[in-house]
Amino acid sequence: MDQFCFEIEEELEGERIDKCLSSLIDSLSRSFIQKLIREEGVKVNGSVVKGSYRVKTDDHVEFTLPPAAEPEIAAENIPLEILYEDSDVIVVNKPKEMVVHPAAGHYSGTLVNALMYHLGDRLSGINGVMRPGIVHRIDRNTTGSLIVCKNDAAHNSIAEQLKVHSVNRKYHAICMGVLKEDTITIDKPIGRHPTDRKKMAVNEKNGKRAVTHVRVLKRFQGFTYIECSLETGRTHQIRVHLASIGHPLLGDDVYCDRKSPYKLTGQTLHAKTLGFLQPTSGKYVEVDAPLPDYFVHLLEILPQ
Repeated sequence: MDQFCFEIEEELEGERIDKCLSSLIDSLSRSFIQKLIREEGVKVNGSVVKGSYRVKTDDHVEFTLPPAAEPEIAAENIPLEILYEDSDVIVVNKPKEMVVHPAAGHYSGTLVNALMYHLGDRLSGINGVMRPGIVHRIDRNTTGSLIVCKNDAAHNSIAEQLKVHSVNRKYHAICMGVLKEDTITIDKPIGRHPTDRKKMAVNEKNGKRAVTHVRVLKRFQGFTYIECSLETGRTHQIRVHLASIGHPLLGDDVYCDRKSPYKLTGQTLHAKTLGFLQPTSGKYVEVDAPLPDYFVHLLEILPQ
């Protein structure tokens, strides 16, 4: 159980305790704090407080979070497009709007729910009951190839390949605007956004090195069809990097400030090529995920 203790500083005096605590702890919502207070789980100066309490300078606030109960994850008969499979790994073509693994608000309909139906207990357990087999992720609205491990030895092998950046990962995307250069390398550190904790950003101070190699495949009027090769694998790396040079991904509802002229569900980003060393044999395996129908249609209707 996690225990929290705070001494209230002068600038917070007069704030309601629920608002005060949710601002001090990014990971806890105000509604969760309010529930904790209703259950008499928060003390100020040794006494249980009510939600209407307004904090004072030097108040000593303490509370303990109850242990999180992991929900039971159900196997669900959800169709999977399998691109490659052997005794160690399986590579699937993830569709749009599918979350990779269960988390708050998404305990069903995920890739893990589907994998549990198709593979049962033949999934690595290193990442726990919520993420069996999962060694890397792609965003909910990113489509394409994703590797899943069937045993712990395979998981360790693929995880090490990802760590040393030896996995060959190529994405296809459509970005806003016309790129002038045929090839670009974007080498900018990426970290958590300084004010919006749900976003990532180019962060020179606290970011980790991130490198994306971009190659133009075709130019349109106002758009560019590109291939992005990842040298590193930071969260939202391609989306953040392209936005940072003024060419955000078409349809990106987080990092693009321009409205899409087409009806899209999230960013036009597809994990097309995935190459890795097979964990047991050591032989190189490369898998290619065909572009989804919506992406093919876009390439047909974009203005030449």
